[in-house]
Amino acid sequence: MDELSGQLRIVEHELERCNHVLPIGVGLLPFVSKLEKALPVLEKFKPAVVWLFAANDFDDYKTWSARVREVTPRSKVWIQVGSVFAAVAVAKSCRPDVLVIQGIDAGGHGFEKGASIISLLPEVADTLAKHGFGDIPLVASGGIVDGRGAAAALALGAQGVVMGTRFLAAKETIIHPGYRTAVLAATDGGQSTVRAKIFDELRGPNIWPVLYDGRGLVTESYNDHAAGVDIAQIRSLHADALKSEHAGFGESRRATVWAGTGVGLVNRVQPAEDIVTEVRNGAFAALDRMKAKVIRIKAAVWSRIDSSGTASPRVIIQ
Repeated sequence: MDELSGQLRIVEHELERCNHVLPIGVGLLPFVSKLEKALPVLEKFKPAVVWLFAANDFDDYKTWSARVREVTPRSKVWIQVGSVFAAVAVAKSCRPDVLVIQGIDAGGHGFEKGASIISLLPEVADTLAKHGFGDIPLVASGGIVDGRGAAAALALGAQGVVMGTRFLAAKETIIHPGYRTAVLAATDGGQSTVRAKIFDELRGPNIWPVLYDGRGLVTESYNDHAAGVDIAQIRSLHADALKSEHAGFGESRRATVWAGTGVGLVNRVQPAEDIVTEVRNGAFAALDRMKAKVIRIKAAVWSRIDSSGTASPRVIIQ
């Protein structure tokens, strides 16, 4: 929390408050963060968004949401989930301002058992509507790295998207150079990444809630685990690699590189602003292309009906 406070002080110096909140989001992990230590920080800086993810129990979100809203009422509470059941449970107990729907293609941590957003997000939307929570905005996460993916998510019913892997290539992101190099070099994301709990065992016993694992690039640590190498030996090799010149990101990679299946589409370093603009413009262009295709298909169908003599429509395109 001291480090978070330091970062927020920098933001506070650089940005003006809007509607009494600091125009930035803060992400917290309830399973490991201490609520009583987090609340004074949130109360002081009043971030626009408090994003909660990975609670030991879904009921913990209710406690966190209520307390956060007490100390900073203007902050929006976002909660990230990875299943239909979790979305409904959280909607009922917390009614968050936004639900982040995370598909299994996402890099980093998420539900070990899940689905991609192409099926998950529409089912979540339909189920929430049936339970009277259709007004909660849904934001899509998992495998989205460009405008085409953003447009697809919007077509599925999302009101926005969040991206993680793409921003590993942002100039402003503070990561080890070897980490970024590995991300930029990766291709065929469905093959070069894997979901596994071993990534959380490398420094010691896994502390994450049982529902979660994580997706990262395939590493020597993972290969050893898959081959049946004892965890003690894997941890020893990992610890030695972290002490090396390349900090475990060298040719014989052992350090974890969290990345989603869209990593193969991330191939150059850009300023964060350029990434946002490119994705936004790409989404607009993709939606325009989609609309044009639908119009052509519709016109072609009506044309066939007309030429067959079966029907003669008065209006081809509405």
